[in-house]
Amino acid sequence: MRPRGAAALLCLAGFVAACGGGGTGSAGTASPAPTTTVPIDGSAAVLVGAGDIAQCNDGGRAALTGHLAATVVPETATVFTLGDNAYPSGTTDNFAHCYDPAWGALRLRTRPAAGNHEWKTSGAAGYRAYFGAAAGPPDATWYAYDAGTWRVIVLDSECAKVGGCGPSSPQGQWLAAELAGHPAACSLAIWHRPRFSSGSRHGSDRDMAPLFEAVAAGGVDLILNGHEHSYERFGRLAPDGSPATGGVREIVVGTGGADAYEFGRPLAGSEVRLTGVPAVLVLELAAGAYRWRLVGGDDARTLDEGSDGCRP
Repeated sequence: MRPRGAAALLCLAGFVAACGGGGTGSAGTASPAPTTTVPIDGSAAVLVGAGDIAQCNDGGRAALTGHLAATVVPETATVFTLGDNAYPSGTTDNFAHCYDPAWGALRLRTRPAAGNHEWKTSGAAGYRAYFGAAAGPPDATWYAYDAGTWRVIVLDSECAKVGGCGPSSPQGQWLAAELAGHPAACSLAIWHRPRFSSGSRHGSDRDMAPLFEAVAAGGVDLILNGHEHSYERFGRLAPDGSPATGGVREIVVGTGGADAYEFGRPLAGSEVRLTGVPAVLVLELAAGAYRWRLVGGDDARTLDEGSDGCRP
């Protein structure tokens, strides 16, 4: 199965013309921006996943990413989703006929996140029914779990649907308590809409500022988002989006199978941008460090990789 639609484009820091962002250079002709090399031992927890996954009649893209998620990591790996799991409206039918044939074999080890398309069905009922207790408690679509020595926090970025995302909202209060009550040495936060994005379709979402600021202040090391149907890896960022040595890294992984989007002009701190190839992100979460690897295409090639230590 080969990706349909736009050709795969890899845009690196300083090489942005191929992704519609101006500048000079060509796609796929340079190495990714350097990252810290950190030793990862064999006891690391392994996660794999993506966002923006399953459209029926997508030419096999979601089936390809589902196959990658099932085969490029051990069978014990936890599968994550980053929202917009089943198009167009997250209905029971969309999950049964679009998502399940592609990613259903991974269902029992999937820890999902909801996106805006799940909320096109009242109460995200199709999403809740499909994933059951794995999608969180009955009264919320946010939850947390342990992955080895790491704490993983899953949030819902549909602020208007869940009572807000600010500090006084139900989700904001839960998040503050979670961060205070589980001061893990390393932690990962997952939600759908990115606070920062160089994407041309949605771009940066200011409504996500309270979530980004809360997890940044709470010591979270890595944020994963979807929504933009592309891949973008940022370096460590301050809450205002400026590069910061002690900041939190954000990676957008909207490559699960939905139609690809192009990029606009790259934001400060954007290190790698890729669009047009279905792919999944593999994470190795070790004590004090983590490694990422983006795997895509029908040849399961590595498109981006690197490692970093947790924040002090």
